Amino acid sequence: MAAGGSQGLDRWRERCARTPERPGELFSTLSGVDVAPLSTPDSVTVDYERDLGYPGEFPYTRGVYPSMYRGRLWTMRQFAGFGSAGETNERFRFLLDHGQTGLSTAFDMPTLMGLDSDHPRSLGEVGREGVAVDSVEDMRLLFEGIPLGEVSTSMTINSPAAMLLAFYVCVAEEQGVPRAALRGTIQTDILKEYIAQKEYIFPPEPSMRLVTDMVEFCAHEMPLWHPISLSGYHIREAGSTAAQELAFTLQDGFTYIEWALERGLAIDDFAPRLSFFFNAHLDFFEEIAKYRAARRIWATVLRDRYGAKDERSLLMRFHAQTAGVSLTAQQPELNIVRTAIEALAAVLGGTQSLHTNSFDEALALPTEDAVRIALRTQQVIAHEIGVVNAIDPLGGSYHLEQLTDELEAQAYAYFEQIEERGGMVAAIRQNFPQAEIAEASFRYQSEVEAKQRLIVGVNVHTVGEEPPIPLHKIDPGLEPQQVERVRALRARRDAGAAAHCLAELRETAAGTTNLMPVILRAAQADVTMGEMCDVLREAWGIWRETPVY
Repeated sequence: MAAGGSQGLDRWRERCARTPERPGELFSTLSGVDVAPLSTPDSVTVDYERDLGYPGEFPYTRGVYPSMYRGRLWTMRQFAGFGSAGETNERFRFLLDHGQTGLSTAFDMPTLMGLDSDHPRSLGEVGREGVAVDSVEDMRLLFEGIPLGEVSTSMTINSPAAMLLAFYVCVAEEQGVPRAALRGTIQTDILKEYIAQKEYIFPPEPSMRLVTDMVEFCAHEMPLWHPISLSGYHIREAGSTAAQELAFTLQDGFTYIEWALERGLAIDDFAPRLSFFFNAHLDFFEEIAKYRAARRIWATVLRDRYGAKDERSLLMRFHAQTAGVSLTAQQPELNIVRTAIEALAAVLGGTQSLHTNSFDEALALPTEDAVRIALRTQQVIAHEIGVVNAIDPLGGSYHLEQLTDELEAQAYAYFEQIEERGGMVAAIRQNFPQAEIAEASFRYQSEVEAKQRLIVGVNVHTVGEEPPIPLHKIDPGLEPQQVERVRALRARRDAGAAAHCLAELRETAAGTTNLMPVILRAAQADVTMGEMCDVLREAWGIWRETPVY
């Protein structure tokens, strides 16, 4: 696309200037990027070979695989987890029976915070927002009857990720599946927790040591496993712009790379197994542009800064989830429409894996009927509307390429600001990304309240009292049952072996040896996740953030 003017463009501009635009509304993306009324060769210049290339070739703007969905569809991976391991196992089986092709596990708040179900702080939260997993016994029940050598499993867990991975490895090996054959992803993106989600336990430096231990262990022992899923999703859910989601997620990735390189790993020994997790928000073209810019930046920096030689290191493969923050409690059926549009953006942006939110999730954990509709949404996109037939079908659009360039430029500007502050860990300690997100969130909410941003059913086209919809309810009897399960486990295990493993973990945490083999031995001895985290709390302390106002 070459720049150049035309008499026709000048004539159109004169005519357009005489037509008033809708008053009061903003003509910018959700992230605040001004949108020109018309993009033309005058407004964007693209060097095809340099900026776009071909699918499966550097810089991967148009996709990471040569044939994309003509060769293989994305993995349909619905997020699931609630109550006990047994109940979630039933939901897993339901999803697999209805065509899901990968499992994605949500854990409850005590598990996310490294607390066993019988801890006083767990009271009232066990099994509420995800499944309670205290030990290898729970992990065994969670995947009962599911062949771990045949499915790809994702686990959304961060601070205690090492313990949950150890439980999973133990269960797989009990099934006769060697750890080297396991396929899946564990999130382990602790920097994102400090920035956005706040489910951290330990201070940043020991947390980064534990993450690096996992990366090293997986590079040597689990070559098919993704030890980190760099998660922009939660950064966006906290109120960031698309550019902030892009920049902070990628900068987190560069930080993990640098720690692994300092450990002595070669870039191509672990970079191919780093994966990404992005938000699929409502601003259709901005989201597609975000994914394309992300691939281009990642490939360029891995090649030029870190010297990656293996093509697989340059490939940004990502999972997408539709935006939970876009769901409304008002007129919740409209969320089916929102989710379909967001999912379509993820597919047109070239995702490798996708979760579609259920329409009732602004009110409760989803019902089976709502989950089925969410999964069917992906299947309709895959089989009925033709978007999988062409690769990057919107590539070359003046508007899309202009947005891609703009988001890329904003990301690089953020990289410079973070480096000026001493890197991402130092920037987090200075509250830089947290403050940027808080400011963006405040701006967006102010625009909604001023009706500059219209949300159907919330600040426009509202209705009166709405009839209730059926909601999924957690059985309150599950919590005392789970508490009894973990206490019974402690009572019947070999107490001496458990104590020995905890002592070994305490000693290793004080040194520099990789913690993963020790954590695996503790898991095999039925030491609970909370007990292991308590030892690390004693060794490393806990993190308290200075609030951002």
